[in-house]
Amino acid sequence: MDSQPQVMPVLNPIIHIHDTLMECRGCSLRVRANLGRSKILEYEGVVTEAHEQLFVIEVRRKRGSVERKSYQYVDVLTGNVILMRGERNEPLFSLPFEPLV
Repeated sequence: MDSQPQVMPVLNPIIHIHDTLMECRGCSLRVRANLGRSKILEYEGVVTEAHEQLFVIEVRRKRGSVERKSYQYVDVLTGNVILMRGERNEPLFSLPFEPLV
C-alpha cells in the first residue's frame, strides 16, 4: 500500500480550480471551511458564480432565507476549504497540487 497522497499535476492550480468551479455552476456541493481557532463550518450549497479571484456559494437556510458565502481559490489550494460532491462526499480536488514539469 502506498501511503503517499495522490498528486494532481496541473500547470496552474488556480486556473484549474476556477475552470472546474465554472463547470460546477448550479451544482450542489458540500463545503467544509476551516475558519481557524478550531472553528469549522460544514454545509451544503450551490455554486452560483465563479469570478477571477473568488467563487460564490449560495446556502438555503431555514424559513427560506438565502445566505451567500464567498471564498478565494487560494482557500481551496491551501486546504482551508474542501469541496465535496456526490452522495459519497468525494472531494472535488485532490491535494496537494503540483505543477507540471
